[in-house]
Amino acid sequence: MRGLWPLCRGLRLLGTRGAVTGEHRAGLCVAAEAQQPAFGLLFDIDGVLVRGKTPIPSARKAFQKLVNSQGQFMVPVVFVTNAGNCLRQTKADQLSNILGVPISQDQVMMSHSPLRIFKQYHDKCVLVSGQGPVLDIAKYLGFSNPITVDSVRESYPFLDMVDHSRRPKILPSTAVDLPRIEAVILFGEPIRWETNLQIIIDVLLTGGYPANPHQRDSYPHIPLLACNMDLMWLAEARSPRFGHGIFMVCLENIYKKITGKELKYEVLMGKPSAVTYHYAEYLIRSKAAEMQWNKPVKTLYAIGDNLMTDIYGANLYNRYLQEMNCRKGSKALLQAGSGARVATVAEEEEAAWESELSCPSATWCKSVLVCTGIYNPHAEVPSDPSVSVTEKVFHGHRDFRFDPALVEPGHVVSDVNAAVDLIFQLEMFTPTSGDRTA
Repeated sequence: MRGLWPLCRGLRLLGTRGAVTGEHRAGLCVAAEAQQPAFGLLFDIDGVLVRGKTPIPSARKAFQKLVNSQGQFMVPVVFVTNAGNCLRQTKADQLSNILGVPISQDQVMMSHSPLRIFKQYHDKCVLVSGQGPVLDIAKYLGFSNPITVDSVRESYPFLDMVDHSRRPKILPSTAVDLPRIEAVILFGEPIRWETNLQIIIDVLLTGGYPANPHQRDSYPHIPLLACNMDLMWLAEARSPRFGHGIFMVCLENIYKKITGKELKYEVLMGKPSAVTYHYAEYLIRSKAAEMQWNKPVKTLYAIGDNLMTDIYGANLYNRYLQEMNCRKGSKALLQAGSGARVATVAEEEEAAWESELSCPSATWCKSVLVCTGIYNPHAEVPSDPSVSVTEKVFHGHRDFRFDPALVEPGHVVSDVNAAVDLIFQLEMFTPTSGDRTA
């Protein structure tokens, strides 16, 4: 337990000057080690902690149970969101205000966070699509030469012709020489979909020179990396809202309609991608090391509201962990459904991110579904835990295969506070009164 570690370290520093004997010191440290939890928590944000900008009432109550009287977390906690429109520190500040506990940026994982490990693209000229400070985000992640869709439009205004009011009245008299675009990164849903769809298609069909004529034989196209596959999400409206997954469906179908070929992704990030959970597990390990734990975190609990992202992703990663434990050193990704490989990263990329993040210490990733977000927010918790809550319509991304087992949550609870209570019960974790806030 976190609260006893300063005591153990202090006793070690006392040496022979302290009144406590070596046997007592060893006993206290062994007791502290015995109380140390062997689990970490992965929290979704939208639909679990907030709906739009409105906090979910049970969220603050839940997090008061996770910190001690000094506001320090007693278990490793990481927030895993598919949002990608801000920097980690911005999201950490928002969470601190919502939850009433201090959150650091090291506890926040945005959908684009794993791009840090794809260093082979960092020196390339990349086109970034999304909203928010996309250039700042790209540079923070390590990209040295990002350009935006708006900057391409400003250089070649005649490319953007859908909105009649924005059509250029006079074409530019001098040619603009932008560098060749070598990859496209989709951070999240943009504001002007028609402009982004047009220019991204132009880039893909010209090999990175959007002002040039389309080349139908330019296949395979330049690398395309996408973050956040959410088809829909729940805010204050009673019905779900379009997510970045809807934009990707548009892009994929436009490309296929024009070329007759499938749009290919170099990597898909954000839940339910395996690389996202691998990165989140790495952050949990980092938090445990910061807390000076000397036992590995063996179980991850992923709390979310979306069957096709939070639950599918946690269950898929759990399969990955099981296969890795059974076949150490294997480089194969898990098979989902009836033998179909789940395309989360290109095969040549897999070894790179596994090497970068090292081997996970966790052996389990368990899914917990809450009923405050996209999953039937007004339904009661099923009294029979064996009742299936799988969807009749597959809302996952095109490159993920439907498998009923992957959208079946390990546990279903009413809200995030009930989720924390359940996990404490399952792990037989009872913080002492000195560690719990009032």
